[in-house]
Amino acid sequence: NKTAQRLGIKTVGVYSDADKYSRHSKLVNESYLIGPPAPQSSYLVSSHILEVAVNTGAEAVHPGYGFLSENAGFVKDLENDNIKFIGPGVHAITSMGSKSESKNIMTKANVPCVPGYHGDNQDPHFLLNEAKKMGFPVMLKAVLGGGGKGMRIVRQESEFYQMLDEAKREGMKGFADDKMLIEKYIENPRHIEF
Repeated sequence: NKTAQRLGIKTVGVYSDADKYSRHSKLVNESYLIGPPAPQSSYLVSSHILEVAVNTGAEAVHPGYGFLSENAGFVKDLENDNIKFIGPGVHAITSMGSKSESKNIMTKANVPCVPGYHGDNQDPHFLLNEAKKMGFPVMLKAVLGGGGKGMRIVRQESEFYQMLDEAKREGMKGFADDKMLIEKYIENPRHIEF
């Protein structure tokens, strides 16, 4: 927002009831309420944000982090209204925003991946059987998740359904999607960024 102001670009912000007095709602030229505090009733409702963008004549939307920043449907809706999305394109979001799709791409490119299930069948009994095939412990992950949200370590079969329910609820709350993938849990992994 500071850069936009320095460049003379007017900014519009959105906020939920919980963020009415937050810094981000005060730093913009115009600020609009988009719903109650729960993200699934405000920040995750793309039609609310799109309505504000259209009604204010916005030329572009910067999504910030999380919420709709990796939602290909939101980007398509913006494009349909000739509003630019400041971020990756639909193809990149679709390819990399979904952990399942990312794993499909990596597998086709012969990149070694942690063993697991990342298919479409989301039946809890089917998922449990997939976890049993891998052997416990396993990691449940929200397909559209990020930042550690929608993830649960399941160390034994008896806790699988409870952890699945928790991870699905968190995925729905944080990403408006409760699809899960399962990976073999690796104890004491080393993470390498490049």
